[in-house]
Amino acid sequence: MNIAQHVERAAKLFPNKPALIFEGAQLQYGDLNTRANRLANALKANGVERGDRVAIYLPNIPQFAVCYLAVLKAGAVAVSVNAILKSEEVAYIVNDSGAVALFTVSDLLPNVRRDDCPSLRQVVVCAGDPHGQIALDDWLSKGASEGKAADLRPTDPALLLYTSGTTGFPKGATLTHGNVVSNLYATVHHAGYKPDDRLALFLPLFHVFGQNFIMNAAFTACATLVLYRRFVPDAVLDSIRRERVTMFFAVPTIYINLLNMDLSKYDLSSIRYEFSAAATMPQEISRRWTERFGRPVYEGYGLTECSPFACYNHDFRHKFGSVGTAVENFELKILDEQDNELPLGQWGEIGIKGPGVMQGYWGKPEDTARALRGGWLHSGDIGTMDDEGYVFIVDRVKDMINVSGFKVWPAEVEQVLYRHPAVKELAIYGAPDPLKGEAVRAAVVLKDGAAATSEELIAFCRERIAVYKAPEAVEFVKELPKSATGKILKRVLRGQ
Repeated sequence: MNIAQHVERAAKLFPNKPALIFEGAQLQYGDLNTRANRLANALKANGVERGDRVAIYLPNIPQFAVCYLAVLKAGAVAVSVNAILKSEEVAYIVNDSGAVALFTVSDLLPNVRRDDCPSLRQVVVCAGDPHGQIALDDWLSKGASEGKAADLRPTDPALLLYTSGTTGFPKGATLTHGNVVSNLYATVHHAGYKPDDRLALFLPLFHVFGQNFIMNAAFTACATLVLYRRFVPDAVLDSIRRERVTMFFAVPTIYINLLNMDLSKYDLSSIRYEFSAAATMPQEISRRWTERFGRPVYEGYGLTECSPFACYNHDFRHKFGSVGTAVENFELKILDEQDNELPLGQWGEIGIKGPGVMQGYWGKPEDTARALRGGWLHSGDIGTMDDEGYVFIVDRVKDMINVSGFKVWPAEVEQVLYRHPAVKELAIYGAPDPLKGEAVRAAVVLKDGAAATSEELIAFCRERIAVYKAPEAVEFVKELPKSATGKILKRVLRGQ
């Protein structure tokens, strides 16, 4: 078994079909497979062995796919490094994983300090001036074009995907070939990818959403990726018409921005499917989208630690506000603080079991045992389940606000404030309070040309939910702090 066999299959069936379209250029499946073979052979010729870790510190460019596939074909383990990380953060991941080689681009090369990364034997520059390091084209020119993906066991590690590190140093979720391959087939089945689909990919490739749910699943379906460096609205929306994109994937903040844009000047008629994940979609935003476009934004739920797809809304019936039911071969439970299953309708931590659940955290047995105790992946998310098995996310455990002993879940307050006509985007978070322990606060971005006062928004909440849940203070901001995937960073707001 090897994840990279999906491209080998596509290269046999559709050698001349575009696997990737990027800034007007195409890379066919046959050429993609050949380049991956050349690079895999070059890796092996330069001492990279099965099980060695190889870091990929790249932005969204076609070379990411080539390097990723080559590492897997060689039987090594691909270590994804967030392309916005700086030198200390890069060194931590390289050293934690023990990576022996690293792929990057000239612009990011200053963040790779060889003296701080003793395990690194080679640094390969994929674009720009290599500054004395190895140039990717040199290795590609020397590697043999024939090759076959290493035949590995389903339990052999394939990927290290580092968590965001919101509660400490990042941890490398170890995903096996079996984890990922099973998840890719579940994705293709539930979301209905077809060979003639063209999938928009502007979410970062270093993240599990872009890497597995979009890139790898597209290759599994022999579909075409339309790749972008990042989400630039005009550029992406213009190219949807030009490249005839059929499937659109984003996070809730992007759907919020699109709903506040004039989209009449863009031809989006080729799109048949929209999908959202990585953060909870506010119900009000989901409803507005369906009313405007006549189809729902399908939603998924999962974690880096489960490859990531665990829950889907839905094959047969879409429920607003839900992330759906467990995907094929997965089980979900709602657990109390003693890890007992709770009755339907009660709030608790979401537990996940299935073939996509990680092997563990790289080199961290205690964290692994804590996350996988009792045979269930403990998600850190609070949710409920109804009598049809549909799961509703309440919030992250760590985002819960304790107001004088009362639990306030930010998502509940956010759902209310999104109904205010002046609000474009917001985040509810907790701030220390000497009397209550914590106080509820709101950071709000208003729609262009709209006006509202703090008092107005606080009163709007108090009329609709319990007074203790309403924010005590509202700060109006131009934008909210976000991660590279578009997830709102509440820890930054709390830190301020």
